[in-house]
Amino acid sequence: MNKLVVGNLVHRPLRSIISVLAVAIEVVMILSIAAIMMGKLNGFKTRTNGIGVDLFVRPSNVNNFVGMGAAGASIKVGDVLTKIPHVEVVAPVNIQLTNGLDSIYGIDYKSFNALTPFQFIEGGPFSKQYDIIVDDFVGKGHHAGDMIKVGNFDHEFRISGIVEHGKGGRKFIPIDTMGGLTGTDGKATAFYLKTQEAPKYQDDVRQAILHTDGMQGYNVQTLDEFMSVMTPEKLPAFSTSLYVVTGIAVVVGFLVIFQSMYTAVMERTREIGILKSLGASKSYIVNVVLRESLLLAGVGIAFGVAVSYALGFVLQKNFPTLDFVINGPWVLRGVVLAFAGALLGAVYPALKAARKDPIDALSYE
Repeated sequence: MNKLVVGNLVHRPLRSIISVLAVAIEVVMILSIAAIMMGKLNGFKTRTNGIGVDLFVRPSNVNNFVGMGAAGASIKVGDVLTKIPHVEVVAPVNIQLTNGLDSIYGIDYKSFNALTPFQFIEGGPFSKQYDIIVDDFVGKGHHAGDMIKVGNFDHEFRISGIVEHGKGGRKFIPIDTMGGLTGTDGKATAFYLKTQEAPKYQDDVRQAILHTDGMQGYNVQTLDEFMSVMTPEKLPAFSTSLYVVTGIAVVVGFLVIFQSMYTAVMERTREIGILKSLGASKSYIVNVVLRESLLLAGVGIAFGVAVSYALGFVLQKNFPTLDFVINGPWVLRGVVLAFAGALLGAVYPALKAARKDPIDALSYE
């Protein structure tokens, strides 16, 4: 039977190659979309861990992806937070998304640097209104003193310093400059707090903040609490987008295998009639068609996974800020979905082939 299956596929090389490529594209779609979206999420979490923050304080109308909403808190709230017992550092930030879906941080350099100091590779802190600090990924090919464009801002920025990556964002400008450029003067998206002997006093600080006049509507979270909600399951829009694209990829694979196997069954009507006249059972015919589909799917999946890793290597080398990360669970999920789509696409053609009357099949021209 295996020789028959391989022979049938080799006899029609063009259709077999197209089917393999279609399954491979399905796998690449699933893995690349998951790699980009999960990479963005994991990269955000890693960089947030590197800020050195113990507590996040933000208005209730600001979502977990700070920067996706307007800065709604007065910077003066920081003065109130500074007076809370056991608070060592209060760093206001005004975070905005650029047109490349990357975030730029408007910071008060002194307080933000006090959370965890920047590690400068070149240059130093801000000295002018339109200075910018960039990490080593964004600063690749640049030097301190170079002028660069950032996002959709009309103004050019002078690179005052290049730092090691991993501290929140990749681009930092003075918080006053951010306010002037975005119409949010004197506003902050959130406040990053560093507390004494963390996590010893974190709950005391939280309760003190929530019992302060005017602060009852604020969200106060520890780093662990913040990270616990940064998962696809806790971000409905994120999960929906990921599953919609994955579903489309599966449908594409299903339709291609269905079309390929259905056409193959129609073209091989006489062959099927000969097999049945020689005593082949319905299950045997179904088995042949399904084996062909699974072989096509297997080759396509292997090729698709290989292409996905090659694509990841190329993208990471040329676009290091993309956070393209292929992880094991999604590779397994992509393989299972591709096999499932191929199997479902082959079921109807297989059953149709098994139901053919041998006499009609033998007389088919």
